Amino acid sequence: MDSIPGKAGGGAFDPVTFLQQPQTILRIVSWLFSIVIFGCIANEGYINRQNEMEQYCIFNRNQNACNYGVFMGSMAFLCCIAFLALDVYFPQISSVKDRKKAVLADIGVSAFWSFMWFVGFCFLANQWQVSKEEDNPLREGGDAARAAITFSFFSIFTWVCFSFIYYYFGQLRNKNCQMLVWTDKPSWGLPISSFDLLCFVFIVVFAFYILKEEACTGCSGS
Repeated sequence: MDSIPGKAGGGAFDPVTFLQQPQTILRIVSWLFSIVIFGCIANEGYINRQNEMEQYCIFNRNQNACNYGVFMGSMAFLCCIAFLALDVYFPQISSVKDRKKAVLADIGVSAFWSFMWFVGFCFLANQWQVSKEEDNPLREGGDAARAAITFSFFSIFTWVCFSFIYYYFGQLRNKNCQMLVWTDKPSWGLPISSFDLLCFVFIVVFAFYILKEEACTGCSGS
């Protein structure tokens, strides 16, 4: 079957239904995380000593660490926008082969970003851990550096969720009906509204960040 009956031309775009889809929520969360990472490093990720004019990366004066974070944040930002546009356009695709290619591309890209954010988290965390206190005696940009590391960590799981959702959905469709494999993207009713789920995600992230800040403060105070 090369096309889906009744799917050509799609239907009217429903923003409420679109925002309730799990991949849309995860896409928006990943998009926001990339903004935070990019903004933290670009704005406060470069410092200099009092006797120096040139600014260096706050992560152990390693320019590669800041470049990696800025590049990954900006590219993830653009990637989220591109796949959000694909999610909007997806119902208009009538060809099963094209839909399968779109979903497989989404799985591949999500797996790639999960790996890259894992590498980025380990890289930034390691460079922050070995940073010397004399390089930043005033402790400038510490909150921004920890925020970049924290949201890099959470980005791993948001992108992993994409791969899991599409893989699980594809297996489920394959068991239920061979003719409908990969014809739709995941969309199921949520027990709570998308707004509530989004609020819950940010509360968890914020609580984790606050607890981490208190732990770091306690360690530095002792």
